Amino acid sequence: MQVSGNLLWIYRVYVLIFFLYLVAPLCAAGVFAFNDSLFPSLPWRGFTLDWFFSPSEPKLGLFHDDRLLRGIGNSLFIGVIVATIATALGTCNAFLFVRKTFRFKPLLYVMMVVPLVIPGVILGISILVFASMIANFFDSTLGLFVTWLRPGIPLIVLGQCSFLTTITSLVIAARLQKFDISLEEAALNLGASRPRVLLTVTFPFLFPALFSAFVVAFLVSFENFNTTLMLVGSDAPLTITMYDRMVKVGSTPVLNAVSVVLMLGSGLLALASVVAQRPQSAQ
Repeated sequence: MQVSGNLLWIYRVYVLIFFLYLVAPLCAAGVFAFNDSLFPSLPWRGFTLDWFFSPSEPKLGLFHDDRLLRGIGNSLFIGVIVATIATALGTCNAFLFVRKTFRFKPLLYVMMVVPLVIPGVILGISILVFASMIANFFDSTLGLFVTWLRPGIPLIVLGQCSFLTTITSLVIAARLQKFDISLEEAALNLGASRPRVLLTVTFPFLFPALFSAFVVAFLVSFENFNTTLMLVGSDAPLTITMYDRMVKVGSTPVLNAVSVVLMLGSGLLALASVVAQRPQSAQ
């Protein structure tokens, strides 16, 4: 019993250290966002909100920094589009792999999962090279300049969807496997059409997974860097804008202010996802 109690305390200490290791950098980033200093470092020089609201240099705040705000706007725009497309495609994939039996199904399933294990940089370069080859063919052969195959937001959306669709497919398929198909059959026997059955029986059951898949896809898209870096054009999302700021100017507390806003936004979305999943436990 004594050995068991000691092991329990060791486990608790390990868990505490593990979570402190995860949370400490986030807390440090949040603290320096409120430090009245031109550099995100000690010593503490007093509390300030200038890195959020100051309208002028040298402490130009986040909400007055046009470039960072454009980056946030681009990331939000890309994230919503990518999450919507990935969730729609993931729903189709989930029905295909859960409900249907066909030749080469295991092979196609493996091919769907492969983008998750490919490094983001390699995936981005591959998409860029492939899209450029097609764009150059249209340009040289047909005289058509296909702008959406050049680096920019359309290509970023295409690149992010290539691996986020896999994530949404797995999330939605896991929920769909728990669905009792006899409920659909009963509704069909009562005279409901197939679209009506999907809208009134199947999709309400899948809603927690659909919402969670959308939130996960949006958050991963918003913070993606490796794949996006290879496909970005003139309209840079936030991650690329912050990287460019770090390279050219160095780390400043305004980047910590961005981190605070992102942590709050991500936390609220994660909380909403958890709340959406709560009905699942009641079923």
